[in-house]
Amino acid sequence: MIARKWAAAGVALGLMAASPAFAGPECQNGQDFPRWLDGVRREAAAAGISQATIQAALGPVQFDPGIVKRDRGQGVFQQTFLQFAGRMVSADRMSRGGALLKSQAALLGRIEQKFGVPAPVLVAFWGLETDFGSDKGKYPIFTSLATLAYDCRRPDFFRPELIDALRIVEKGDLTPGQMVGDWAGEAGHMMMTPTDYDRSGVDFDGDGRRDVINSVPDALASGASLLVHFGWKRGEPWLQEVRVPADLPWDQADLAIRHPRAQWARWGVAAAHGSLPADGQPASLLLPMGRNGPAFLAYPNFQAFLGWNKAFVYATTAAYYATRLSGAPPVSPGNGPVTPLTTEQVRELQGLLVRRGFSREQPDGRIGNATRSAVKQAQMRYGLPADSYPTADLIERLRGG
Repeated sequence: MIARKWAAAGVALGLMAASPAFAGPECQNGQDFPRWLDGVRREAAAAGISQATIQAALGPVQFDPGIVKRDRGQGVFQQTFLQFAGRMVSADRMSRGGALLKSQAALLGRIEQKFGVPAPVLVAFWGLETDFGSDKGKYPIFTSLATLAYDCRRPDFFRPELIDALRIVEKGDLTPGQMVGDWAGEAGHMMMTPTDYDRSGVDFDGDGRRDVINSVPDALASGASLLVHFGWKRGEPWLQEVRVPADLPWDQADLAIRHPRAQWARWGVAAAHGSLPADGQPASLLLPMGRNGPAFLAYPNFQAFLGWNKAFVYATTAAYYATRLSGAPPVSPGNGPVTPLTTEQVRELQGLLVRRGFSREQPDGRIGNATRSAVKQAQMRYGLPADSYPTADLIERLRGG
């Protein structure tokens, strides 16, 4: 399963950087875990959560160093879009996803009618997040969230999630014992965070509870509701594979830049399959592996994929998987060979970008949006094609100043 927001914000590259230490009594300004948890109880009570819910959910909770070790103990590794998508959009997932589109057609049709999210999009997330519900996790969510909220690394993020998990129990959607999921606290078929669950959860099977763990209708409808929260627009496309010419103005290839399809067509961009209407539909040119790799037009609905998971390669893979389930053929490898940088090269590149004034980010070996933006600025400065994809050539230019 893929932790959507916090466990692997670097899915674009793999997983979080390793750190051997984990939380202890020194965290949270010297408070030990029981005293810290008393503060959470007081905060929850002040938020209107009953003592019965607080005791039932937090009474059995203890600090679990294994959760922190899991959070910090994963190595960073590089994965290109073709590597990640090739592994995640497997023949088995294509076959099973296609079968579910047929067997769950009535349910998915009702969800699309209500929320405007097409069935292939939901099934794509379902497959990537939990392998269609076969791997929903085994960790007690309150223990996971309390441990991560207490730990020094990201308490400001996890503490509100812990309070929202209590709200889910308070509203009668699940019991504390039913709150079992991923080690990072996400739950259900679609791996929703407690905050997303509480905000966007839907009772779609009509039993009076929003149960994204045990109810497929509730889980899929809640996923659709969450995508609408992230900006999904009914009836609009999300991603389309295209072919790009060698003389494209590469600095326009940026998710922050949109042009009408008519403009992309004038620049020589063509549909890889089917047609590309020369109309006013806005789109961005997405080059996950630079100008020589696969190319897509990303439409405004692609932002909902990034809302679901900000990791660039994960979002692109999910959107691509949804197009495959909609009938698109496998993606082309692009116009030429692409040699990805190693983790050590990425760290060196990031350090050089900081030294040359293109970035202020701490080198971490992960290629996120900030690094891609800095790479683009450097490419423009050195007269290289500004496709935002880091290369050994750019490292050489930066070394030379």
